[in-house]
Order: sequence, then structure tokens, then C-alpha cells
Amino acid sequence: MNLVKPNALKKGDTIGLICPASGPQDLSRIEKSAVYFDKLGYNVLIGKNAFKSDGYLAGTDKERRDDVVSMFTNKDIKAIICIRGGYGSGRLLDMLPYDVIRKNPKILAGYSDITALQAALLSQSGIISIAGPMAAVDFYNAPDSYTEENFWRLVTEPKAAGIIPLPAGNDVQALKKGTSEGVLFGGNLATLTSLLGTPYFPKPDNKILLIEDVDEMPHRIDRMLNQLKLSGVLGKIKGVIAGKFTDCKEPDNTKNTFTVDEVLENYLGKLKVPIIANFPHGHTKHIASLPIGGKVRLNGISGTVEILESIVS
Repeated sequence: MNLVKPNALKKGDTIGLICPASGPQDLSRIEKSAVYFDKLGYNVLIGKNAFKSDGYLAGTDKERRDDVVSMFTNKDIKAIICIRGGYGSGRLLDMLPYDVIRKNPKILAGYSDITALQAALLSQSGIISIAGPMAAVDFYNAPDSYTEENFWRLVTEPKAAGIIPLPAGNDVQALKKGTSEGVLFGGNLATLTSLLGTPYFPKPDNKILLIEDVDEMPHRIDRMLNQLKLSGVLGKIKGVIAGKFTDCKEPDNTKNTFTVDEVLENYLGKLKVPIIANFPHGHTKHIASLPIGGKVRLNGISGTVEILESIVS
């Protein structure tokens, strides 16, 4: 399937805000993020059901699905930014009209649980999306300048972004040296592994794998990586970008355990492809936006990631 690029975002365009998974506890964050986009010169349309809740979900599956579809089919919407992650995007995957979405490509940005939606858009519609900041998490109050700069450059400039700069003090670790090029897929590790065995897991052959996570103890990270290994995914990829694994440690210091770094080394260090860790992506202050479905070059010697093509047209 040929990949489809959305159009570049321009001042005066309309941005849609939706909650495909969970909603923020503080709903005022949605409106505060809308004010942020408005001040930058964009119009904002908040999803009809964005303020709803259903247990830990932002409304029923149908309500959340309807907001996704309405944003893709609305000709005035040029970008869709997810309000937050949490849980629930995966519940929508067998309810979406992927042929309709492919005919109406839009910028879609988010991370964490939004990984499920991005994986499905890539595997079923061939649409490039942005693993990047979310409205009620990263854009509602004094956004981080590094996060802002990397995001807006990617969605407004129809040219290859090149090597992604690193924020001050962020030392990327080179676990395996070498260089490789490939289409990027992945995102949140727990969400991605939950899609194994489904048609929504992108084919990993010759792709670069992106992983990050939050609040998962080392033995759970171990289980997920083992699942990727046993399923054959780790043997097909051309490289790994490991982002931030935030608060992923054993809380009981009396227990015998591994660190996340040791778990990553145990599984990824055996691969014969370039691998970097501690890249600025995931549940962290400084977020480097990355193109899910876009071609990147991974350099395991310099610890850099280079975006090789424009993500928007």
C-alpha cells in the first residue's frame, strides 16, 4: 500500500481536537489548549463528544468513534490533535472506515495510547501520522519550547525535517552501532504489543521500531519485549529507537529486580541492527515529534535520528 501524506498546516486552518481514548480529569485543559491554538492563528473545532466520560473512557466507543470519523470527513479540518491518551483507542479499531479515512488524509498527532490508532491508520489506510504532543497534556499551559518547535516544523513545512536536534542535557545512548534507513512504526510499547496477532499491527519488515512507556515495572517491559521477540518482530526490523521509559522501576527496593536499561540491553543488545536509547520521546517534558509511517535514518554511532522525507505535502 502506497503511503498517503496529509496537507501541510497553514495559519487560518482548522484544527480538530478529539479524545479517542480517555479524557483529562480537568476538562478545562481542553478549552485552554484551544486558546493556545487560537493565539497561534488557527481555528479550533472541539469534537462533539470530547467532554463526555464513560468510566475510564472519554465517552462510549460509538461516541469516540464518531468524533474520529467526523474529523476525517470534515473538509474544513486540516489537522487532528488528540486531547490525551490513557486507554481506549484500541477499542475503536474494528469500527473505523479505513477506505474513507484514506480518501481524507489529515495530520493526526498524539502518543501513548494513541499508538493503537496510529498503527491502524498505517496498516489499514497507509496514512502517515505524528507521534507527538497532545492538546490537554502538552499544549494547554506554557508548552515546552523544544516540543513546540519540533512539532510545528514537522506539520507546517513540506520538506524533510532532517536530523532531529536534542534538548540540552539529553544524552542519547548508543546500544548498537551502525546506520539504517526504514519506515518508522511503533510508539507506546504496551499499546503496540496489545495489537500483536491483529490486522492492525503494521508489518515490521525492514522498518525502524519506536518504543516508549510509562509506569511499567521492568518485568512487564521484559514480558512485552519477549512477546515481540517470540512473535518474530525483533528479527525483522532494521533498528530501534527507544524513547523515555518514565517511572518504569520496581517501587519496592527490597525486591530483586533488573533496571529497564538492563532489560533493554538484554533483548535489544542481541540484535544486529543499530539501536539507540533515551531518545527524547514519550512521557517526558521535551518531546521530539516523529513520523509514524515516514522514512527515517537511524545512526547508532552518533545517536541521531534523521527524517528523510516531508511528512506533509
